[in-house]
Amino acid sequence: MKNAEKIDHFIKYELQKNNLDNVSRTLAYQQFYNHVPEIKWAYLANMVSRNAGWSMSDLLHDAMVQLLDDEWRRRLFTTYERANWLIFSDAYPQLLIYKLSHEANSGLFDHLKRWNVSKWMINEWWIFWSEKDEERLLKALIINEQNTIEKPVLKAPFFKKKVFGQFLYKVQDFNHNNIVVFPSSEGELYGAASAHFTKVAKRVEIGYKLAWILFESKAKESIYSYYKNSTYVGCRSIDIPIHMFQNDHSLPLRSVFPIIYHHDEVREDWSLKHYHQSNILLSKKVHPPKNNHLTKWFERKRKHLFMIGKLASFFDKK
Repeated sequence: MKNAEKIDHFIKYELQKNNLDNVSRTLAYQQFYNHVPEIKWAYLANMVSRNAGWSMSDLLHDAMVQLLDDEWRRRLFTTYERANWLIFSDAYPQLLIYKLSHEANSGLFDHLKRWNVSKWMINEWWIFWSEKDEERLLKALIINEQNTIEKPVLKAPFFKKKVFGQFLYKVQDFNHNNIVVFPSSEGELYGAASAHFTKVAKRVEIGYKLAWILFESKAKESIYSYYKNSTYVGCRSIDIPIHMFQNDHSLPLRSVFPIIYHHDEVREDWSLKHYHQSNILLSKKVHPPKNNHLTKWFERKRKHLFMIGKLASFFDKK
């Protein structure tokens, strides 16, 4: 399938099929990694995408409904969804081109120009094709995707003014409420808090730490067992059957949120301005998080949230 038009048709079909919503994206990452395990980023993307879906369904939890008005929760959902959609629309063509290259035994990465993938990332695919350095490609994909969402999401006027510039979001960020957790088959939670989300370097650093947990930590086998044996519907109480989520009473993502249709604006190549900075990030060593076992900490956070929600409900009734 070397013909450019045939490749385009194939990628377009796969994107339309798999970039519908958070659930379809998450499952697409999983199916890809199960067949192409050398692309470690797909495993990381699956687990982070699960967290995006859980954050979406959390917005309809009783405590969140009491604390946040409808408009604020709508903005947060739109933020999660837009970032999730953008990353997939940029990354999935790359994964498909690698798979096609592998099948053809010939690198087809120049075709990624037709899908507006950054020059920096295309170069990294060629390096991987020749050197087979899985760790470097993992880091490169983390860097690329965080830069991909920078202007369309983090710097976009709507999100910058209505979400990230709001006092409520800054308090949430300062209080480390943006948490990525990886469940294990033993009922424990591992992960890291993503503070300073609006900074590319900080998001990349968190990505590195999350990758370390998946591939280097003592819990990696138990987390992978959860990944292999669990279903995903975008609801913590269903996806993570442990005590702290039993009373959530939340519903599968597809039963509470509609499919959102996105407009894809003309994308600028972020690497034209940030090539050198990205090479610096690529050269940085991956440092494990100081504490990645978050079960008790996460449970305390949720209890605190529920308590505030109940207080808010009490005063509303007054």
